[in-house]
Amino acid sequence: MMKIFVFCSCLLISVMSFAQNVAVQDTGFVRSNYKKTEQYITMRDGVKLFTAIYTPIDSSQTYPILMQRTPYSIRPYGTNNYRRSLGPNANLMREKYIFVYQDARGRYKSEGTFREMTPAIPNKKSKKDVDESSDTYDTIEWLLKHTKNNGKVGQSGISFPGYYSSAALPDAHPALVAVSPQAPMSDEFIGDDCYHNGAFFLMDNFGFYSGFDGPKSADGQSYQSHFQASYSDAYQYFLDFGPLKKSNAAPYFADPNSIWRQTTAHPVYDEFWQSRNIKNHLKNIKPAVLVVGGWFDAEDLYGALKTYAAIEKQSPGNNNRLVMGPWTHGGWAAPEWKGFAQYQFGGDVNKYFQEEIETKFFNFYLKGKGSFDQAEVTVFETGTNKWKNYDVWPPKNSQATAYYLDTKGKLSASKPAAAKSATEYESDPAKPVPYTNVISGRRNNEYMAEDQRFASRRPDVLSFQTDSLTEDLTLTGEIVANLMVSMTGSDADFIVKVIDVWPINSTIPAAKEGERPVQMGGYQQMVRAEVLRGKFRNSFSKPEPFAKDKVEKVTVKLNEVAHTFKKGHRVMVQIQSSWFPLVDRNPQKFINIFEANEADFQKSRIAIHHDATNSSHIMLPVMR
Repeated sequence: MMKIFVFCSCLLISVMSFAQNVAVQDTGFVRSNYKKTEQYITMRDGVKLFTAIYTPIDSSQTYPILMQRTPYSIRPYGTNNYRRSLGPNANLMREKYIFVYQDARGRYKSEGTFREMTPAIPNKKSKKDVDESSDTYDTIEWLLKHTKNNGKVGQSGISFPGYYSSAALPDAHPALVAVSPQAPMSDEFIGDDCYHNGAFFLMDNFGFYSGFDGPKSADGQSYQSHFQASYSDAYQYFLDFGPLKKSNAAPYFADPNSIWRQTTAHPVYDEFWQSRNIKNHLKNIKPAVLVVGGWFDAEDLYGALKTYAAIEKQSPGNNNRLVMGPWTHGGWAAPEWKGFAQYQFGGDVNKYFQEEIETKFFNFYLKGKGSFDQAEVTVFETGTNKWKNYDVWPPKNSQATAYYLDTKGKLSASKPAAAKSATEYESDPAKPVPYTNVISGRRNNEYMAEDQRFASRRPDVLSFQTDSLTEDLTLTGEIVANLMVSMTGSDADFIVKVIDVWPINSTIPAAKEGERPVQMGGYQQMVRAEVLRGKFRNSFSKPEPFAKDKVEKVTVKLNEVAHTFKKGHRVMVQIQSSWFPLVDRNPQKFINIFEANEADFQKSRIAIHHDATNSSHIMLPVMR
């Protein structure tokens, strides 16, 4: 979700302001080349949506329409107040399009009732059956009649606006010919924003929802926060906060209609969440689609990958492409992108994406200009710093290969032979494992590539690693961990990390001339990680308790990866049962966590089994 509010937890960098502000430093170009108008466009049910239209002043030709729909305000309001830049990037702004921005239904100056990820209605029976597809359709119909256009429309957006782009695809208006969902929300219970595999993303949700949907001002230009909270140490703040049941009352989320209250009222994958899963509706898609995502996207990495996959599966033959780069949430909209955390990419990857992919995509399909022969799948491979092109995703030569956990922290391709073997740890909700080594009130966005030595030194984190690699090992595709576990409690979280362990005495060049090389000896660089709330191991809709000391299988699906472990490095897998406060604390008792009391939180002894019968292993997508 494009959670643009920066509130204590700093849910994300405001990438929409990247798109709005960084391309040019003032509105001079926009004012000189575009005329701004504002309109209320009436939808089929009579609700009016506030829309800003920037039309090229040069009227000697007709232009295509490129639109964005958002819940985050299309400010600045007023026909004399101009955005600093237009469109997804500065190249497209200078190419000249009719740029359209719209406040989504129920947000800011638009009428109606806002619903987060409005459930799609596939078979609309009356004008009262409205969703984001119909609102987009009606907006396009009006624009075609009231602007001097060439009859072609495109749509793009990052995160929540990315979701609106996805939601426009089912039953799309015939004039909508090119759509780019970028870091789109897709399924908020399984992998985007709110929950990951049933585990509640506490820090982000608490910070975002406190300010997103409070009372709206009379002029529709702002919202009042539900409450104000200030803290410099998020770990300690949320630990002191205690059980989350008190968040559903004053002075926190007292409004029973707040989105936080809706979210916490549905702690299983019920109809509330299932109806909001836009992926199920991506069928018979007609427009050309360019899905964009980032390998370091802490919000919607899942959404980009699974949106592309859903279109491929449900709309065979659709003109659908995927681009995955070394970006955080929306980082591709920044003026440049040369590195992240300890990664240095050897150049500006944004220049390539914006000029060679994004601009050419819209120019070709909306203007008929140039060509667009981009590969079906374009991914940036970390470790080698190379763009790779594939015909399918995952690539055909990616082979799922089992790496087994074994005694003494070993990880290898050989299945364990012992008749009985396990490694145990005690998980204590009173002392949860932090998700980062950085003390901050804001989410450390670099946690997705952070050195994990702070975690591996804890007794409640298990580490298994290979011997030093004798040749490069490239992983491209989905990672799946199959754990055989037992425990003394009746529930537990399982966080699985895949880590690139650097050799002793390793260095990487300095990011800037004159600086010293970065020391990387022994660095445990996180490549991918994910969490599963254990009670959902068999079903996200019907949670089940664990039986004490009974060995059960827990499968944790990690998002895809494109990474090369260089010769001399090691592959490490870490397993733990808390990731705080990124994820809320599990009481380790089978209970609705939002109703838990302090006394419900208990220690649990957890065993990861690795023997001939119960062989815990991780399936790595090895390129052959």
